[in-house]
Amino acid sequence: MPKKINLAVIFGGRSGEHEVSLSSARGVMKNLDKEKYNVIPIAITKGGNWLIGDRGEEYMKMNEDKIGKEGAISLEDSQKLVTIKDSEKSISNYAEGELKEKIDLVFPILHGPYGEDGRLQGMLDMLGVPYVFSGVLAHATGMNKPKAKIIAHNAGVPVAKDKVITKDQDFDIDEIVKELSLPLMVKPAELGSSVGVALAKTKEDLEKGIKEAFAYGDEVIVEQYVKGRELTVTVMGDESPKALAVTEIIPLISEFYDYKAKYEDGGSKHVCPAEISKEDEEKLKDYAVSGFKAIGCKDLSRLDFMWSEKDNEFYFTDINTIPGMTPTSLAPEAAQLAGMNFTQFLDKLIEGAMKRATSSQPSP
Repeated sequence: MPKKINLAVIFGGRSGEHEVSLSSARGVMKNLDKEKYNVIPIAITKGGNWLIGDRGEEYMKMNEDKIGKEGAISLEDSQKLVTIKDSEKSISNYAEGELKEKIDLVFPILHGPYGEDGRLQGMLDMLGVPYVFSGVLAHATGMNKPKAKIIAHNAGVPVAKDKVITKDQDFDIDEIVKELSLPLMVKPAELGSSVGVALAKTKEDLEKGIKEAFAYGDEVIVEQYVKGRELTVTVMGDESPKALAVTEIIPLISEFYDYKAKYEDGGSKHVCPAEISKEDEEKLKDYAVSGFKAIGCKDLSRLDFMWSEKDNEFYFTDINTIPGMTPTSLAPEAAQLAGMNFTQFLDKLIEGAMKRATSSQPSP
């Protein structure tokens, strides 16, 4: 029997996507092949403490009824298993719990800042611990919507016109409307899962949306609204990435694919493969692979697009460098259509990361 891989699954984190991360991590851990992996749960609380092994598993169980529900876990509840006081926390004692064996590979399932933006990956690089998914720069770029759009545009991928506003900057609502025209999408520049995203149909909506988006960061992107169909493409691979099936997302309870539509039962419908022409399918897959390569992704990313009914063009809106990983999430659904069940899908990601880690080790 080959030696089992000691696989640390890190989840939770300090971002507004904490509860979504728990949902993804639960999906991953339930579907990992226990004959191949010793799974080590590591929960990062909303206060930034690390709970390792049994403590991480206990954290997941303790919050079972709150998984996937935005803001359901309060900071106080998140810290219930932590014994280290904030005043005592330091670089030497931020973690609690027992690590019985050396970690061979990390499977990070953190969405949003502090986990999907390159910070965790930089720390793991410093420690010499390999991990699944992209490196520091791709995560950092992908998390920042304005910068990801610039890179995608430079790679030949169409993007909708936008304006970026920073918290310390004076802005004029009338000028924004004059430049971009209503309706507009308002988004925190560095967050996913549609947290803090709003569709502004009036100047009042726009002002309110910007104010609410600033609750999630210091930068907000205001983007021209593209009326049409929402499509997404999962791309897998390393040196020669391949696009999986195009999926159409149809919100059923919201005007766009917001947090409710994403995570509530019956909130949306996924059509995979999307009912589009072969020509459009190839065009969209080319755009997705071009964006994936330009941003520098590894292993897996999901790129979101809007098809405009006005000019029959696809516009890149966002990239998810650690996509949702529940059994009903978009990336596992596309993998299923490609002939991989969830367990095989996870195996492929882990195999790719292990191969990369082995090839990057210096010769003895």
